[in-house]
Amino acid sequence: MPEAARGGGRSELARDLTLSHATAVVIGTVIGSGIFLVPAEMMQAVGSSALVYLAWITGGVLSLAGAITYAELGAMKPYAGGEYVYVRDGWGPLGGFLYAWTYFLVAKPGSMASISTGFVRILSNFGPLHGLGVMQNGEWHPTHAGQAVAITSVVLITFINYIGVKRAGEFQLFFTVLKIAIILIVVVCGFMYAGGSFANFSTSYSGARGSFAGFMTALVAALWAYDGWNLVTTVSAEIREPQRNLPIALIAGMTAVGALYIGVNAAVQYVMPAAAVAGSSGPALEAVRWLGPGFLAVVIAGMALSMLATLNGSTMTGARVPFAAARDRYFPAGLAAVHPRFRTPSASLVVQGGLAAVFLLFAGTFQALFRLTLFAEWLFYLLGAATIFIFRGREPKAERPYRAWGYPVLPALFLCAAGLLLVYTFNARGAAMILAGVPVFYFYSRRKARSR
Repeated sequence: MPEAARGGGRSELARDLTLSHATAVVIGTVIGSGIFLVPAEMMQAVGSSALVYLAWITGGVLSLAGAITYAELGAMKPYAGGEYVYVRDGWGPLGGFLYAWTYFLVAKPGSMASISTGFVRILSNFGPLHGLGVMQNGEWHPTHAGQAVAITSVVLITFINYIGVKRAGEFQLFFTVLKIAIILIVVVCGFMYAGGSFANFSTSYSGARGSFAGFMTALVAALWAYDGWNLVTTVSAEIREPQRNLPIALIAGMTAVGALYIGVNAAVQYVMPAAAVAGSSGPALEAVRWLGPGFLAVVIAGMALSMLATLNGSTMTGARVPFAAARDRYFPAGLAAVHPRFRTPSASLVVQGGLAAVFLLFAGTFQALFRLTLFAEWLFYLLGAATIFIFRGREPKAERPYRAWGYPVLPALFLCAAGLLLVYTFNARGAAMILAGVPVFYFYSRRKARSR
């Protein structure tokens, strides 16, 4: 059994996360700024409300199919690292290492940098804070002051996670509830807007790209908004009764996310016709702006605070992958350290936060690097989900506290979608970034063999 699974007799992580905490990790990590931004991109791609809803529903069903698949895997292997463990056990140590390599060095710090930048961008909507960012070539970029605020948010959230997973879980739960409340307020008030009309649902945008390619663009945007449901599996070793609570958190969390997304999109459409949605840089914010400046200020403040739940969930789940890889002796040994008092992966948290801060200092380039990980993300989604078939064949009598509903159809459906998205998002540089980890893996493999 790999070191990450058995712990090797060393200090273990604290199993302090409840079902509520785990569900909040799913919801709070998935719902970021995407729901407030992607409706415009989707309308520009397809041009009609019906096709936008089809993209949302398709993306939701595919994501739920993935969550159901991972629910079986997580209940079967409730170890630190989650998805890393599935890829490692299903495809071998090299596959697991390349996952951890990509995740730790680029994907996770890039994600944290992107989330904290989004937090600053929302704050910059307040008059006194406009100086936190500037528009350059049609894109928003943080100023030095904005970078400082973003780095401060990363340091703060890293500290909260450092001093205990239970504290991080309580923080996640509180700000996820706040996030849900803000979204429900937007939905309810949107439908109460006197200038709104259900007739807007039948309007269309004539400048849409259309065709299958247009629908795929909308679907990719929806899947991006749904992304992050897999991350809760990385903290499986810290969830109480993971065999029961992890499947519930995944399935209930993604069902709630889908309902909230459909609600926000419906409220936006009620307030704005299709052409206005397509022409807005942030349709949900624009719809709120139509409701009045006072209401807008409250919602923006709530959105900014709710982004902290996204950052906290990303920080919490991210550190467990290098921790698990280090326990398997494929990453530097120091990353496997568990704080003797707080029982958190302290070294992994600090290094992860440091990498995110470095990314933020090079804000002009990290986004381009982060985009390369989209291909890697779908590659490892595919490899991770495919292990359900590998384990069913290889270990037919293994204990499975939860068996995926709809097997083999739903897992196969998710794999087909992941394969299609893998082709659609293929990036040669992204593939090269993954393969660059191969020589590093063999370096650690030789060192590990010599130490036996």
